[in-house]
Amino acid sequence: MGVEVIFKIAAIGILTAIIGQVLKHSGKDEIATMATLAGVIIVLLMVLDLIVNLFDKIKTMFNF
Repeated sequence: MGVEVIFKIAAIGILTAIIGQVLKHSGKDEIATMATLAGVIIVLLMVLDLIVNLFDKIKTMFNF
């Protein structure tokens, strides 16, 4: 699970960067900013899910 998540985050980052650059060069800066923000939100949701899973595992480990 660890390596796959890192690759997914990297792929989202690369795609977001490419889309942002293409949109900026075509003169659509506002849409480029929104696309970048969407990529950041997707990655944050992925990380948040991982943190929730971590706390669940800690909770079950210590029988809380």
